[in-house]
Amino acid sequence: MKRAEEGQAGALTMQKIAELAGVSAMTVSRALKSDASISPETRARILDIVSRIGYVPDATARMFASRRSGFVAALVPSLNNSNFADTVRGMEEAFGPAGLQLLLGDTEYSLSREEDLISALLQRRPEAIVLTGGVHTPAARQMLAKAGIPIVETWDLPKAPLDHVVGFSNEAAGAAMVHYLYERGRRNIGFIGGATNLDTRGSERRAGYARAVRELGLSRSRVVTFGKPPVTMSQGGEALDLMLKQWPEVDAILCVSDLSAFGVLMECQRRGVAVPQRLAIAGFGDFEVARCCHPRLTTIAVDCQGIGRRAAEIVLSALEAKKSGEVLPPETVVMPFEVVARETV
Repeated sequence: MKRAEEGQAGALTMQKIAELAGVSAMTVSRALKSDASISPETRARILDIVSRIGYVPDATARMFASRRSGFVAALVPSLNNSNFADTVRGMEEAFGPAGLQLLLGDTEYSLSREEDLISALLQRRPEAIVLTGGVHTPAARQMLAKAGIPIVETWDLPKAPLDHVVGFSNEAAGAAMVHYLYERGRRNIGFIGGATNLDTRGSERRAGYARAVRELGLSRSRVVTFGKPPVTMSQGGEALDLMLKQWPEVDAILCVSDLSAFGVLMECQRRGVAVPQRLAIAGFGDFEVARCCHPRLTTIAVDCQGIGRRAAEIVLSALEAKKSGEVLPPETVVMPFEVVARETV
């Protein structure tokens, strides 16, 4: 028995566990499933052996037998962004108690990478897929349309949803902040965002900025695009230099995220630019840095964790309906956002 227990865990089979426990492989299988037909003593003995030798059941055969993989795939643009981390946490709150595992993919703000990840994930038969954003390549949309599983698009309100949606209008959020800056007496308002359209939600915030400038009859748009998404703190500081050189009269800046806004704030402090007296600064996301810096950043807050939780709840409802041969009708949940007034405006 000692030699068997010292063997590599990867080489262990259910039959070997059965031999060590002195029972049949079927009994081991039933014990691992908590089958009521197995006595508590027998199950305890089997689980003790499993624990001691580090046996991990092979889920492949079970997946083919049940036609269920037991996991949900979720794609996020960045694993370093606390907003998306909170969204993942919200999903786990709902999926965990339901016995579903979450498999994450990082698209790095690339639609082509998202397409590759979708292709790879669908080969592993996920129960559902949760996506960030509503813009995808034609090939990705085609694969998802044929997948026959629940799809939830988050953090956006796409014009042509694939299935379910849990999000908000990033354009409306950008416009709302411009209106807030205008109400606070700012008339020369600029925008700092990424130099590419890889961050489609950031591009929508910029569109919201441009729409609000037109609505309010302001003299011109002042837009600086700098850096590959996600725009970093240091890139925000460099973008401020470009903004002030081109439009020295600017009296407020809306940034695509709190990280770039923090970079602008730090650069203002280095230059001796008074915030908010000379220049107002606003961000997006309500990151921890926005709440802890000095002065604290005015920003737009979204219930990131709530987005994830609601998306997971829709998936669970869709899977429950599927058991009865039903299809849950596509649902769109519009999540709220709010301007959080702090000390930089």
